[in-house]
Amino acid sequence: MTTTYSISDLAREFDLTTRAIRFYEDLGLLQPERGGAGGRVRVYSGRDRTRLKLTLRAKRLGLSLTEAKEIIDMYDSPRDTGAQLHRFLEVLDKHQQHIEAQMAELQANLDEIKVHQRDARALLNQHCYAVT
Repeated sequence: MTTTYSISDLAREFDLTTRAIRFYEDLGLLQPERGGAGGRVRVYSGRDRTRLKLTLRAKRLGLSLTEAKEIIDMYDSPRDTGAQLHRFLEVLDKHQQHIEAQMAELQANLDEIKVHQRDARALLNQHCYAVT
């Protein structure tokens, strides 16, 4: 018997709202079967659960949902694995460059804060104010 999951099961397991899961479904990241009266009950497969897990991992890495979908979809297709891995590396390299640029900017901001702190302390010391 194949294990299936309700939207509530996945929401609980991954600490998400059901609205977030429906959003991922709208983007095509998840494709649950429909059951119940009028097809209103979503029935998620193990594949959907794995795709959700990979989507959340991609988000933690800072990838866009579009990038996440592209990469996850590549692994669903029987195409050449080498091409899939090359594309995955391209996306990761681009993202790494973006994060490194952000880190450099943050470090520059932090350095500037330290200069202002030092200057303010020096001014306080010149005027005989207590410095903490």
